[in-house]
Amino acid sequence: MSSVSLTLIGKPGCHLCDDARATIRAVIADLPVEGPTVTVEERDILQDAELHEKYVEDIPVVLIAGRVHTYWRVDPARLRTALLEAR
Repeated sequence: MSSVSLTLIGKPGCHLCDDARATIRAVIADLPVEGPTVTVEERDILQDAELHEKYVEDIPVVLIAGRVHTYWRVDPARLRTALLEAR
């Protein structure tokens, strides 16, 4: 089975980041068993100056396999499709 990396870039206290996290969890939980394994990593822009400079106005940012998938709001259907296509 293949593995897909997903990175959520955000910061503590960000309500959009909390919404994105919940959407990501729900989408991953609903993936078919034969679908990809998704490895989720969270990165905090307050702990990384480079990420802060790059994304401070765009959080939350979702990367799939290191590429920007979306920012601000996460569309569940679009995320599901992207994860299934990334395997």
